[in-house]
Amino acid sequence: QVQLQESGPGLVKPSQTLSLTCTVSGGSITTTNYAWSWIRQPPGKGLEWMGVIAYDGSTYYSPSLKSRTSISRDTSKNQISLQLSSVTPEDTAVYYCKADGPRRSYWGQGTQVIVSS
Repeated sequence: QVQLQESGPGLVKPSQTLSLTCTVSGGSITTTNYAWSWIRQPPGKGLEWMGVIAYDGSTYYSPSLKSRTSISRDTSKNQISLQLSSVTPEDTAVYYCKADGPRRSYWGQGTQVIVSS
């Protein structure tokens, strides 16, 4: 059973870079045909897909966030990371890590991030 746990600061100041980590257990982030995404949900709004890093390390980003988003991995720690630069209050959201495998998907519990001075 794959388990995902997001972590990072709950409060970020405008113009700074938001950095989150997703720690994966119960499976390797290099397992063939798995993809690891970051998804967020602003208050009162729907889910927004931000980007993905595949098992082979290739990355794809939402066009609307591509200029500010970077997703990377640390295979030694089995972690996926998200960096979102130049944040504004509109980036306030619950941020989720998600794993998509051949048979099913797994979600983390999410972590609340507030952008405020």
